[in-house]
Amino acid sequence: MNRDIRLEALSDFLKTKRSKIQPQMVGLPVGSRRRTAGLRREEVAQLAGVSTTWYTWLEQGRDIKVSISVLDAVADALQLNLDERKYVYGLAFEEGGSFFPKEEEEGMITPALEKILKELRYCPSIITDRRSFIVGWNEAAKQVFLDFEKLPLEKRNLIELVFSRKELRALAVNWEDFVKGFISIFRTYLGQYMADEWYGKFIEEMKKNYPDFNKMWNESEISSAPEVLIEFRHSKAGKMIYNLTSLQVHGANDLRCSVYTPVDGTGTEEKIKHLMK
Repeated sequence: MNRDIRLEALSDFLKTKRSKIQPQMVGLPVGSRRRTAGLRREEVAQLAGVSTTWYTWLEQGRDIKVSISVLDAVADALQLNLDERKYVYGLAFEEGGSFFPKEEEEGMITPALEKILKELRYCPSIITDRRSFIVGWNEAAKQVFLDFEKLPLEKRNLIELVFSRKELRALAVNWEDFVKGFISIFRTYLGQYMADEWYGKFIEEMKKNYPDFNKMWNESEISSAPEVLIEFRHSKAGKMIYNLTSLQVHGANDLRCSVYTPVDGTGTEEKIKHLMK
Protein backbone atom coordinates (compact mmCIF):
# COMPACT_ATOMS: atom_id res chain seq x y z
CA MET A 1 0.00 0.00 0.00
CA ASN A 2 1.41 3.43 -0.85
CA ARG A 3 2.20 5.90 1.92
CA ASP A 4 -0.68 8.32 1.25
CA ILE A 5 -3.36 5.61 1.39
CA ARG A 6 -1.77 4.09 4.49
CA LEU A 7 -1.63 7.38 6.39
CA GLU A 8 -5.13 8.40 5.28
CA ALA A 9 -6.51 5.12 6.62
CA LEU A 10 -4.68 5.70 9.92
CA SER A 11 -6.01 9.27 10.13
CA ASP A 12 -9.61 8.22 9.48
CA PHE A 13 -9.46 5.48 12.07
CA LEU A 14 -7.96 7.63 14.84
CA LYS A 15 -10.60 10.33 14.27
CA THR A 16 -13.39 7.77 14.39
CA LYS A 17 -12.14 6.17 17.62
CA ARG A 18 -11.61 9.57 19.29
CA SER A 19 -15.17 10.61 18.46
CA LYS A 20 -16.59 7.52 20.17
CA ILE A 21 -14.91 8.02 23.55
CA GLN A 22 -16.73 10.29 25.99
CA PRO A 23 -14.67 12.25 28.60
CA GLN A 24 -16.31 10.49 31.53
CA MET A 25 -15.18 7.14 30.10
CA VAL A 26 -11.56 8.11 30.75
CA GLY A 27 -12.04 10.14 33.90
CA LEU A 28 -12.09 13.61 32.32
CA PRO A 29 -14.66 16.33 33.09
CA VAL A 30 -17.41 16.79 30.51
CA GLY A 31 -17.57 20.58 30.69
CA SER A 32 -20.42 22.84 29.57
CA ARG A 33 -19.04 24.17 26.29
CA ARG A 34 -18.04 20.94 24.59
CA ARG A 35 -18.74 21.00 20.86
CA THR A 36 -16.48 18.11 19.88
CA ALA A 37 -17.99 14.65 19.52
CA GLY A 38 -16.01 12.50 21.92
CA LEU A 39 -12.56 13.54 23.10
CA ARG A 40 -10.62 16.55 21.91
CA ARG A 41 -7.20 16.02 20.36
CA GLU A 42 -5.51 17.70 23.29
CA GLU A 43 -7.28 15.31 25.66
CA VAL A 44 -5.99 12.27 23.80
CA ALA A 45 -2.52 13.82 23.87
CA GLN A 46 -2.83 14.41 27.62
CA LEU A 47 -3.89 10.82 28.27
CA ALA A 48 -1.10 9.45 26.08
CA GLY A 49 1.57 11.74 27.56
CA VAL A 50 2.50 13.32 24.22
CA SER A 51 2.32 16.86 22.91
CA THR A 52 -0.89 18.08 21.31
CA THR A 53 1.07 19.08 18.22
CA TRP A 54 2.54 15.59 17.78
CA TYR A 55 -0.81 13.85 18.20
CA THR A 56 -2.46 16.34 15.82
CA TRP A 57 0.15 15.54 13.18
CA LEU A 58 -0.38 11.82 13.72
CA GLU A 59 -4.14 12.17 13.34
CA GLN A 60 -3.74 14.39 10.29
CA GLY A 61 -1.83 11.61 8.58
CA ARG A 62 1.49 13.40 8.44
CA ASP A 63 4.57 11.29 7.78
CA ILE A 64 6.19 11.56 11.22
CA LYS A 65 8.45 9.33 13.28
CA VAL A 66 6.48 7.01 15.56
CA SER A 67 7.85 4.68 18.22
CA ILE A 68 6.12 1.55 19.46
CA SER A 69 6.06 2.82 23.07
CA VAL A 70 4.38 6.10 22.10
CA LEU A 71 1.87 4.34 19.86
CA ASP A 72 1.12 2.00 22.76
CA ALA A 73 0.27 5.05 24.85
CA VAL A 74 -2.04 6.42 22.15
CA ALA A 75 -3.70 3.00 21.84
CA ASP A 76 -4.27 2.96 25.60
CA ALA A 77 -5.75 6.47 25.51
CA LEU A 78 -8.17 5.47 22.75
CA GLN A 79 -8.99 2.17 24.49
CA LEU A 80 -8.12 0.07 21.45
CA ASN A 81 -8.69 -3.67 21.58
CA LEU A 82 -6.11 -6.19 20.33
CA ASP A 83 -7.38 -6.28 16.74
CA GLU A 84 -7.53 -2.49 16.59
CA ARG A 85 -3.97 -2.21 17.91
CA LYS A 86 -2.68 -4.57 15.24
CA TYR A 87 -4.48 -2.53 12.62
CA VAL A 88 -3.04 0.78 13.85
CA TYR A 89 0.50 -0.59 14.19
CA GLY A 90 0.33 -2.04 10.70
CA LEU A 91 -0.65 1.34 9.25
CA ALA A 92 1.73 3.42 11.36
CA PHE A 93 4.90 1.50 10.57
CA GLU A 94 5.78 1.41 6.89
CA GLU A 95 8.39 -1.28 7.48
CA GLY A 96 5.67 -3.42 9.07
CA GLY A 97 4.72 -4.60 5.60
CA SER A 98 8.02 -6.48 5.32
CA PHE A 99 6.72 -9.05 7.77
CA PHE A 100 4.18 -10.17 5.19
CA PRO A 101 4.86 -11.27 1.61
CA LYS A 102 3.46 -9.07 -1.12
CA GLU A 103 2.42 -12.07 -3.16
CA GLU A 104 1.21 -15.43 -1.95
CA GLU A 105 0.16 -18.64 -3.59
CA GLU A 106 -3.56 -18.91 -4.16
CA GLY A 107 -5.35 -20.33 -1.16
CA MET A 108 -6.07 -23.98 -1.86
CA ILE A 109 -8.87 -25.93 -0.23
CA THR A 110 -7.28 -29.03 1.25
CA PRO A 111 -9.10 -32.39 1.37
CA ALA A 112 -9.53 -31.82 5.13
CA LEU A 113 -11.27 -28.48 4.53
CA GLU A 114 -13.44 -30.03 1.83
CA LYS A 115 -14.54 -32.67 4.30
CA ILE A 116 -15.29 -30.05 6.95
CA LEU A 117 -17.45 -28.11 4.46
CA LYS A 118 -19.39 -31.26 3.58
CA GLU A 119 -19.85 -32.22 7.24
CA LEU A 120 -21.35 -28.78 7.91
CA ARG A 121 -24.21 -30.00 5.79
CA TYR A 122 -27.03 -27.80 7.07
CA CYS A 123 -24.79 -24.87 8.01
CA PRO A 124 -24.14 -22.63 4.99
CA SER A 125 -20.36 -22.18 5.03
CA ILE A 126 -17.96 -20.10 2.93
CA ILE A 127 -14.15 -20.05 2.89
CA THR A 128 -12.41 -16.83 1.83
CA ASP A 129 -8.78 -15.84 1.34
CA ARG A 130 -7.01 -12.81 2.78
CA ARG A 131 -8.43 -10.60 0.02
CA SER A 132 -11.96 -11.85 0.77
CA PHE A 133 -12.25 -13.87 -2.43
CA ILE A 134 -14.50 -16.91 -2.01
CA VAL A 135 -12.39 -20.03 -2.58
CA GLY A 136 -14.70 -22.67 -1.11
CA TRP A 137 -18.33 -23.25 -0.13
CA ASN A 138 -20.77 -26.05 0.57
CA GLU A 139 -24.11 -26.98 -0.92
CA ALA A 140 -26.04 -25.19 1.83
CA ALA A 141 -24.25 -21.92 1.00
CA LYS A 142 -25.11 -22.40 -2.65
CA GLN A 143 -28.79 -22.83 -1.80
CA VAL A 144 -29.00 -19.85 0.58
CA PHE A 145 -26.72 -17.37 -1.18
CA LEU A 146 -25.55 -17.89 -4.76
CA ASP A 147 -24.19 -20.56 -7.03
CA PHE A 148 -20.65 -19.21 -6.82
CA GLU A 149 -19.49 -21.70 -9.44
CA LYS A 150 -21.32 -19.65 -12.07
CA LEU A 151 -19.33 -16.51 -11.22
CA PRO A 152 -15.95 -15.76 -12.85
CA LEU A 153 -13.09 -16.10 -10.37
CA GLU A 154 -12.46 -12.34 -10.36
CA LYS A 155 -16.12 -11.70 -9.43
CA ARG A 156 -16.11 -13.88 -6.31
CA ASN A 157 -14.98 -11.20 -3.88
CA LEU A 158 -17.28 -11.40 -0.85
CA ILE A 159 -17.03 -7.69 0.01
CA GLU A 160 -18.01 -6.62 -3.48
CA LEU A 161 -20.73 -9.26 -3.82
CA VAL A 162 -22.69 -8.07 -0.77
CA PHE A 163 -22.86 -4.60 -2.34
CA SER A 164 -23.29 -5.53 -6.01
CA ARG A 165 -25.77 -8.43 -5.94
CA LYS A 166 -29.39 -7.38 -5.46
CA GLU A 167 -30.36 -10.84 -4.23
CA LEU A 168 -27.87 -10.60 -1.35
CA ARG A 169 -29.10 -7.13 -0.40
CA ALA A 170 -32.66 -8.44 -0.38
CA LEU A 171 -31.71 -11.60 1.50
CA ALA A 172 -30.46 -10.07 4.75
CA VAL A 173 -33.07 -8.26 6.83
CA ASN A 174 -30.35 -6.56 8.89
CA TRP A 175 -28.18 -6.05 5.81
CA GLU A 176 -25.88 -3.45 7.40
CA ASP A 177 -25.00 -5.79 10.28
CA PHE A 178 -24.48 -8.55 7.74
CA VAL A 179 -22.02 -6.40 5.78
CA LYS A 180 -20.26 -4.68 8.69
CA GLY A 181 -19.05 -8.00 10.04
CA PHE A 182 -17.20 -8.74 6.81
CA ILE A 183 -15.84 -5.21 6.54
CA SER A 184 -14.44 -5.40 10.09
CA ILE A 185 -12.58 -8.58 9.13
CA PHE A 186 -11.36 -6.98 5.90
CA ARG A 187 -9.91 -4.08 7.91
CA THR A 188 -7.79 -6.50 9.95
CA TYR A 189 -6.31 -7.87 6.72
CA LEU A 190 -5.64 -4.34 5.50
CA GLY A 191 -3.56 -3.67 8.60
CA GLN A 192 -1.68 -6.95 8.27
CA TYR A 193 -0.95 -6.78 4.54
CA MET A 194 -0.39 -3.09 3.95
CA ALA A 195 2.53 -3.93 1.62
CA ASP A 196 0.02 -5.38 -0.82
CA GLU A 197 -1.02 -2.56 -3.15
CA TRP A 198 -4.13 -4.52 -4.17
CA TYR A 199 -5.96 -3.37 -1.02
CA GLY A 200 -5.63 0.33 -1.76
CA LYS A 201 -6.82 -0.14 -5.34
CA PHE A 202 -9.75 -2.31 -4.26
CA ILE A 203 -10.90 0.15 -1.59
CA GLU A 204 -10.77 3.06 -4.04
CA GLU A 205 -12.82 1.08 -6.57
CA MET A 206 -15.40 0.17 -3.93
CA LYS A 207 -15.72 3.79 -2.79
CA LYS A 208 -16.17 4.93 -6.39
CA ASN A 209 -18.72 2.26 -7.35
CA TYR A 210 -20.73 1.85 -4.14
CA PRO A 211 -21.57 4.97 -2.06
CA ASP A 212 -22.86 2.77 0.76
CA PHE A 213 -19.42 1.23 1.09
CA ASN A 214 -17.74 4.57 1.74
CA LYS A 215 -20.05 5.33 4.68
CA MET A 216 -19.86 1.85 6.18
CA TRP A 217 -16.10 1.68 5.71
CA ASN A 218 -15.62 4.87 7.72
CA GLU A 219 -17.92 3.65 10.48
CA SER A 220 -16.76 0.03 10.67
CA GLU A 221 -15.06 -1.56 13.65
CA ILE A 222 -11.93 -3.74 13.64
CA SER A 223 -12.50 -7.37 14.52
CA SER A 224 -10.93 -10.61 13.36
CA ALA A 225 -13.84 -12.77 14.48
CA PRO A 226 -17.18 -10.98 14.87
CA GLU A 227 -20.26 -13.00 15.81
CA VAL A 228 -23.53 -11.72 14.38
CA LEU A 229 -27.16 -12.83 14.52
CA ILE A 230 -28.46 -12.70 10.95
CA GLU A 231 -32.07 -12.86 9.78
CA PHE A 232 -32.65 -13.81 6.15
CA ARG A 233 -35.80 -13.58 4.04
CA HIS A 234 -35.12 -16.28 1.49
CA SER A 235 -37.06 -16.14 -1.77
CA LYS A 236 -38.03 -19.82 -1.46
CA ALA A 237 -37.67 -20.72 2.21
CA GLY A 238 -38.90 -17.51 3.84
CA LYS A 239 -37.61 -16.40 7.25
CA MET A 240 -34.32 -18.01 8.31
CA ILE A 241 -32.21 -17.04 11.33
CA TYR A 242 -28.53 -17.87 11.68
CA ASN A 243 -25.65 -17.21 14.02
CA LEU A 244 -22.64 -16.18 11.93
CA THR A 245 -19.31 -17.36 13.31
CA SER A 246 -16.03 -16.47 11.60
CA LEU A 247 -13.12 -18.88 12.09
CA GLN A 248 -9.53 -18.38 11.00
CA VAL A 249 -8.04 -21.43 9.29
CA HIS A 250 -4.50 -21.76 10.63
CA GLY A 251 -1.93 -22.89 8.11
CA ALA A 252 0.25 -21.66 5.27
CA ASN A 253 -2.69 -19.96 3.54
CA ASP A 254 -4.49 -17.17 5.39
CA LEU A 255 -8.01 -18.51 4.96
CA ARG A 256 -11.19 -17.84 6.91
CA CYS A 257 -14.33 -19.95 7.26
CA SER A 258 -17.66 -18.20 7.83
CA VAL A 259 -20.25 -20.60 9.24
CA TYR A 260 -23.97 -19.82 9.45
CA THR A 261 -25.47 -22.01 12.16
CA PRO A 262 -29.29 -22.35 12.23
CA VAL A 263 -30.76 -20.93 15.44
CA ASP A 264 -32.66 -23.58 17.39
CA GLY A 265 -36.41 -23.19 17.59
CA THR A 266 -36.71 -21.00 14.48
CA GLY A 267 -37.41 -23.74 11.93
CA THR A 268 -34.33 -22.65 9.97
CA GLU A 269 -32.67 -26.07 9.89
CA GLU A 270 -35.85 -27.70 8.60
CA LYS A 271 -36.08 -25.08 5.86
CA ILE A 272 -32.49 -25.57 4.69
CA LYS A 273 -33.08 -29.34 4.65
CA HIS A 274 -36.10 -28.79 2.42
CA LEU A 275 -34.09 -26.56 0.05
CA MET A 276 -31.43 -29.23 -0.29
CA LYS A 277 -33.79 -32.10 -1.16
